[in-house]
Amino acid sequence: MSTESDTRPVDAEVASWVERVPYPWRPYLRLARLDRPIGAWLLYWPCIFGLALGALSDDMSFPSLSDLGLVAIFGIGAVAMRGAGCTYNDIVDRKVDAEVARTRLRPIPSGDVSVTGAWIFLLAQCAVGFAVLVQLNALAMEIGAASLLLIALYPFMKRITWWPQFWLGLTFNWGALVAFAAKTGRIDWADVILYAGLIFWTLGYDTLYALQDKEDDALVGVKSTARLFGAGARDWIEKFYVLGFALILASGFADHAGWPFAFLMILAGAHLLWQSHRLDMDDPEDCLMRFKSNREAGAMMALAFIVSTWAS
Repeated sequence: MSTESDTRPVDAEVASWVERVPYPWRPYLRLARLDRPIGAWLLYWPCIFGLALGALSDDMSFPSLSDLGLVAIFGIGAVAMRGAGCTYNDIVDRKVDAEVARTRLRPIPSGDVSVTGAWIFLLAQCAVGFAVLVQLNALAMEIGAASLLLIALYPFMKRITWWPQFWLGLTFNWGALVAFAAKTGRIDWADVILYAGLIFWTLGYDTLYALQDKEDDALVGVKSTARLFGAGARDWIEKFYVLGFALILASGFADHAGWPFAFLMILAGAHLLWQSHRLDMDDPEDCLMRFKSNREAGAMMALAFIVSTWAS
């Protein structure tokens, strides 16, 4: 029988609450990456940006009492769909994961979860996501359903393009469009600009994340922007962050955000520049730490959007 010590992935967080639940549940919780919540945060922040930008567009403060339901719904959806995406990705990538040191002890390649069990777990998480989606208005539901194609194709992008991080940006930030529509019943140009800026943000932070695996990825033939850019990856990450920051800033001003928004966004921009300037591309632990710090960068941007609704 598998034991806790020999089946924990090397990149799992030992202090996570997942390590305190009964053992039979742990592989499934790890499969959904509940021991590593950074991905759920990065999926959730664009939803908050979209909700706040929608409130700003309609000259409303955010969050009002009526917004708290949407805030909770999108939080549940972010956790469920991030878990579903990771489960699906691990099903598709199980043979590749078995050849990479950082991922070979993930639940499927380690044998802790069968492929059949993973599919059942995936369907259960998708059911939660569907239950969340049907709480929204018709336009938001239609936009949310359209993301399924992006999710379905994402695991294959690293096999056919050097830019899988771009596809992840398209997928991970779709919530900004869904949330804006859920708040306003429409999509406007400010939200489209926000979405474009968030794609560049993802290009930066996921290139940073991919630097951890560049050697193993080369051995198994997996493509990434980290491998594509090579020694110039730091400069590209910085360029992506600058473009993303400029577009996110422009999205706020397009819907009449004030100077408190700009001031708080500058703090977020400084954080992004800290990530790129201080990055040690050859230290996987440093890359992972700076990648995870995008939770704080997202929190700063969320605060900027929220405060802008109070000051408008």
